[in-house]
Amino acid sequence: MRQEHPLLEVKDLSVTFKMDSGDVDAVKGLSFTLEKGQTLALVGESGSGKSVSSSAVMGLLPPNARLPDESVIRFQGQEVMSMPEKELRALRGDRIAMIFQEPMTSLNPFMKVGEQVAEAICLHRKVSKSDAMKETLALFNKVQLPEPEKRIDKYPHEFSGGQLQRIMIAMALANKPDILIADEPTTALDVTVQAEVLRLIKDIQAEMGMAILFITHDLGVVRHFADDVVVMCKGEKVETGTVSEVFDHPKHDYTKMLLDAEPKPQPRSREEKDDLLIVDDAKVRYVLNKDFFGRPTDFVDAVKGISLRIKQGQTVGIVGESGSGKSTLGRAIMQMLPYSGSVFFNGENIEKLDKQARFDLKRDMQMVFQDPYGSLSPRMTISEIITEPLTVFTNLNKKERMERARKALAEVRLDPTSVNRYPHEFSGGQRQRIAIARALILEPKFILLDEPTSALDRSVQLTVLELLQDIQKKRNITYLFISHDLSVVRAISDHVIVMQHGEVVEQGTPEKIFDAPEMDYTKRLIDACMLIDDVA
Repeated sequence: MRQEHPLLEVKDLSVTFKMDSGDVDAVKGLSFTLEKGQTLALVGESGSGKSVSSSAVMGLLPPNARLPDESVIRFQGQEVMSMPEKELRALRGDRIAMIFQEPMTSLNPFMKVGEQVAEAICLHRKVSKSDAMKETLALFNKVQLPEPEKRIDKYPHEFSGGQLQRIMIAMALANKPDILIADEPTTALDVTVQAEVLRLIKDIQAEMGMAILFITHDLGVVRHFADDVVVMCKGEKVETGTVSEVFDHPKHDYTKMLLDAEPKPQPRSREEKDDLLIVDDAKVRYVLNKDFFGRPTDFVDAVKGISLRIKQGQTVGIVGESGSGKSTLGRAIMQMLPYSGSVFFNGENIEKLDKQARFDLKRDMQMVFQDPYGSLSPRMTISEIITEPLTVFTNLNKKERMERARKALAEVRLDPTSVNRYPHEFSGGQRQRIAIARALILEPKFILLDEPTSALDRSVQLTVLELLQDIQKKRNITYLFISHDLSVVRAISDHVIVMQHGEVVEQGTPEKIFDAPEMDYTKRLIDACMLIDDVA
């Protein structure tokens, strides 16, 4: 039987941010309802207004946000926007809970995880700390956190990303909320962990009967997780309906574009080329503890004797779950950490080069990191960031460096006149293109790309992948592409290496790896992309 009032009603929601440069309309007249037990997905690219909308529901908008009088947010018929702050705080975390995208920034690094969840319980209910800790342990068991009795007294940095997300889910469920808002809860997780977390949320929803407002740009997740969907573009609702209606019969061009934004394999050259990079029996060991005399007593083998060959102009993709050693291997190749074994570049053993030759080699070996916002200095203009390598490796004057910077920006399809702007003035996809421009400025022969598209929208991913492929064809650059996104690796790679626990478990052409995998681990990775089908 239908309730008299929807659990949540959002009507004509508009949010405007007052900025020094002028007003920014982030949300424009958004309306939707959410019923008990329903899963509603808000989808759209970065900047579409979906996260701002969820923040408005939680009453967490910043002070410079303005909402017009006609905007309405009601929880069980009660007006949220006019609630006194005390009542609003009681509503948050009790009746409406939220899971954020990045759990490490949401948890207090100075508090044990068990104490943080117990604090959320004590804040909303009159229970003793000991009882709250007992409830916390039960919640950790519910979200299937490994060894909860031992790990309840650990700190956030001692957990993996998937485990931290489980702790955040436990905290959100602590007071049995009526609504769970999940804001991109699986974006940065491995496909296997993503499937586990989504299944966990779905199982708990079935048990508790709560409603879920699911915010994401991953339409593959939405299709098998949500009941209904609202598609947002530039702050406006452009399409809404059941998942089957929107996915099978999209009406708006923007929805069609989102659905078509799936990386597709490109024709690959079969021309035989010379080896540019050879890795022979590379091993990396991290020392965890030392005795009184400084001798290692505890260590972990992150990379266990890996060998590989990458030909000039080829792209080799490395896939595996977090902790498989793929990024550690990449950093060893780039001479960023100690390793044993040999790395040959262009026929020369890097270890046997003299200091000057090793320094000069950095010109030919460049790297693009996962998070461009973290790897680009916020205090430097784009021209300063891009031309910095030129000041180290060339004798070009300032005018010549600026000209090279403009050409590099044009090559990555950015406006050359934007050289004097700062990183925060660009979107995530644009910042990643700036990072690529910086790597290209020295005209290298090899670029290591470490998760360069993992945090980007699908449509932006396509733009970046097409850009990388165009540049590769033009310059004959060699790529080592590290990612946990199998569709991206398949689209860009000539050869794929699958890693687990620091070892290569399988390798071959993309067709062999993805269409006819031999190892159980590879099959599990590929199946995890479709495990989401089982969530519903």
